[in-house]
Amino acid sequence: MTEPTTDIAGPAEPAGDPRASLESLRSEIAKAVVGQDPAVTGLVVALLCRGHVLLEGVPGVAKTLLVRALASALELDTKRVQFTPDLMPSDVTGSLVYDTRTAEFSFQPGPVFTNLLLADEINRTPPKTQSSLLEAMEERQVTVDGTPRKLPEPFLVAATQNPVEYEGTYPLPEAQLDRFLLKLTIPLPSREDEIDVLTRHASGFDPRDLRAAGIRPVAGPADLEAARAAVAGTTVSPEITAYVVDICRATRESPSLTMGVSPRGATALLSTARAWAWLTGRDYVIPDDVKALALPTLRHRVQLRPEAEMEGVTADSVINAVLAHVPVPR
Repeated sequence: MTEPTTDIAGPAEPAGDPRASLESLRSEIAKAVVGQDPAVTGLVVALLCRGHVLLEGVPGVAKTLLVRALASALELDTKRVQFTPDLMPSDVTGSLVYDTRTAEFSFQPGPVFTNLLLADEINRTPPKTQSSLLEAMEERQVTVDGTPRKLPEPFLVAATQNPVEYEGTYPLPEAQLDRFLLKLTIPLPSREDEIDVLTRHASGFDPRDLRAAGIRPVAGPADLEAARAAVAGTTVSPEITAYVVDICRATRESPSLTMGVSPRGATALLSTARAWAWLTGRDYVIPDDVKALALPTLRHRVQLRPEAEMEGVTADSVINAVLAHVPVPR
């Protein structure tokens, strides 16, 4: 996902065309990460929508590196939390600390007080600590000892997780999953991409030193605000709104699901389709924009029936079936 000033200082101006600035994030991140363009696009969409992103993939597919590269390409304050089984909620949100000099308690902010929080391997910590992010993600504030404290703006949680079948993982609660705007799956690279990765390492690439890779900041808070204002002006016709609602309602009627997409999910799909339309250079949304973002926006908001899961049905296959069934507006 920097800042000092006097009362008369105005807000920072965008460096240039905000769309071009956000598009240039792709080329900067590509200096460190090979062949994950859909995930990069998802992160940019989340920034535009003020949403959060869950990245899922087996260990070693550059989930953490992807977020670190994004942070290096943005002029935003960034912090990282390595989620472990012994991590406590206060280790994330902060806590009251007794000051012996003043004989008073003072608030010590946790790492959540940042612009871009990398929640690394979030499903390796128990649900109690996972849930410590719920208020921060939804209301952009943290309440400690009854006092709410606002988080900085912009604020984005980019969480990584290993597939739940892996040892030592805890499934995320449904309420927290629903707080993520997008769930992006990070696949194993193709043969050509894997050869590229090894070639870079053989040439001296060090994933721990992104500055040496040449990644430079290309966008900041002003660019984000200008881009978000432009996205807010993207036209959504009544037919597109009805199309989004019909898709989400169809998931609630699917025999393969015990839980379909909620109205919050419908709102999220409309928001991400709008951002994608703007990124592709249009000021109006078309059905293809909705289809393009349906899987990452909805796959974590549905729940499969056990018998469907045993038959090999996946959330993605159910959503694809819904997209094929719901009539597309002209």
